[in-house]
Parts: sequence; C-alpha cells; structure tokens
Amino acid sequence: MESQSSSTVKEPVQINHVITEVMEQIEVVSTSAAFIEANTIEGSLEEINNTHIVPVWVKDNETVISHGQLVESVLHSVQDVYSGEAILKPNIRLSHPIKGRTPGARNKPASELTDDEKTLYYERMAFIIEVPTIHTTILGNRLNLTVGAVKAYNLDNLYNKSGADQHFKLFVGFQNKVCTNLSVTSDGYVADLKVKNLATLQSAIYAMLQSFNAVQLSEQLQAFGQYILSEQQFATLIGRCRMYKYMPDALKQGIPDLMFGESQLNTICNDYYKDKDFCKAEDGSISLWNLYNLFTGANKSSYIDSFLDRSLNAYELTRTLLMALQNQTDCWYLT
Repeated sequence: MESQSSSTVKEPVQINHVITEVMEQIEVVSTSAAFIEANTIEGSLEEINNTHIVPVWVKDNETVISHGQLVESVLHSVQDVYSGEAILKPNIRLSHPIKGRTPGARNKPASELTDDEKTLYYERMAFIIEVPTIHTTILGNRLNLTVGAVKAYNLDNLYNKSGADQHFKLFVGFQNKVCTNLSVTSDGYVADLKVKNLATLQSAIYAMLQSFNAVQLSEQLQAFGQYILSEQQFATLIGRCRMYKYMPDALKQGIPDLMFGESQLNTICNDYYKDKDFCKAEDGSISLWNLYNLFTGANKSSYIDSFLDRSLNAYELTRTLLMALQNQTDCWYLT
C-alpha cells in the first residue's frame, strides 16, 4: 500500500507563519481536549503554585520537588532548547487528591470549612507542552511536537529524609491533533528517572530534549501508514492480545510484552467499527497507522502512573507488526 503521507517537520515558511499566528495568542493552552481522561481533572500552574501544599520528607520536614517546580523546569527547558518556536501553555491533569485541614478547624464539619481552613495537593500529575511550529503530517493527521512529564508521589518513599531518590517520567514525542493521542517511543522517553535534587532533574530534561530526533520519529510513524492488516489479521491480533495476560511466563519468552487490559481491548474493538477517524476500511482492513491510534486512543482510560508506559507499549507493538509485514516473517500476534 503506497503512503500518501508527507513530512513537514521544520519547514521554514510554514514555521514562520505559525509562530506569528500563535504568538498573538500567548495564553493558548496545549491542546483543547484532555490527552488523558481516566480519573483526572484539569489543573493549572497558577493553581498548583498558589493553592496546593508541597509534600515534605517526613524525617526532616524538607520539601520534595513540587509539581509546580517540575512543570516550570520542563517549560524553561523547552523554551531554551526550542528557542524561537511557538510554545503553548502546559496542559495539566491531576488525580488522587490528598485533602487536609488546618489545626484550628479540626472539629468543624466538612461542610462548614472555609477555603483558608482547607489544605490540598494531588498525589499524581501529568502534563504536556506543545510546540506547534515543529510538526509533521501523516495521512492527513497533523502531529505537533509535544513534551511532557509525570509525577506520582506514591512512587517516592516520603518517610525518608531529604536527599533520597525522587521518581519522574519524562517524554518528548508527537501529539495527533485529530484526536489528542500521544506518540511516545523509547528514544524520547525516560521511564524511571531518579534524582535527588532540582538541578539533576533539569539536567536530565535538557539531555532528553537535546538527544531527541523529531525527523527520525516522523519517518518511523510515516511507515505505519504504508502497511495494512486484513480483517482476519486484526481478529487474530485481538485474540492473541486477550490470550497474552493468561499465558504462563515460560510461554511468554520471546513475545513482545503487552500492557493493555481487557477494558482497553474492548475499546479498540468498538472503535475498529465506530471511530470516525481510525476505523476499518469497507473491506475490513485497517492500516497500522489507524491501528496504532486505536491503541493510543484506548490508552486515555489509563491512570496517570501507567499512561506513558502504555503509550510506549502501543508504539512497540505496532512496530513489531510493521517489521513482520515488511520482512514477511512470522509474528505470534498475527499467526
């Protein structure tokens, strides 16, 4: 199947036009829709910095790296590395609220608490920052360069003292503007960054951004649009995916891992027939590009702490199928 996609990564004329257009809208937030939906609410950097308390290390009461510091560190790094590009405001999603109250309000009913008597922070946060002037187009879908991170305090041992490891997830990739699905690959993903201070975190962010090759990722995603699965192959794939989690570990040796659960697979099957952008063709076939977007779309139901890992897993699974089709070799998921 011939690809009808074309890469427009870093095209100077188009970049200049978009910068002018976006810079007039300084307050534009990255993407108009939620990039993750499960159990999350929308937040803002101003809200986090001004109204949320900051967790501390229990043994010495020193503060950990706050959600606000993480967002600002990534934003400043993006502004530095991609200087001259249009950079939108962070789109922040929060989950797992940790509520409290001031000592003076300890005997009050919850319904009578005033705002200054309440305390709040969120255990988990994910956010993205779009750079719309660096983009590519695949089968009519525009993809903007997107940088983001995840912080989940439940991964840290807050009963330690300051200087203990703090855990973060960082990524840089593309976001599909048709559906807000994220494309994450291992080259642009730091799955378990452990740092002890803000300076080390900032260095890791810079290192990830400076080593990322947007053109290479664009070319890899373009290839997904050039190959298709038949209806029979899609049915076999879904059946194999459902079998995978029940297989004994000894039988999983040599089979690419699968992190998608039953609820996500149900969504993929439903969208195979009904998704307005990525459903099957009339003959039941589906391109790997559409299949990939069915997986990344179903991933929006994941919790914050597993969201990026499943994003990467969707890419790796689709890449496995691509290599099998390109090389005409056997693939467990298709046989």
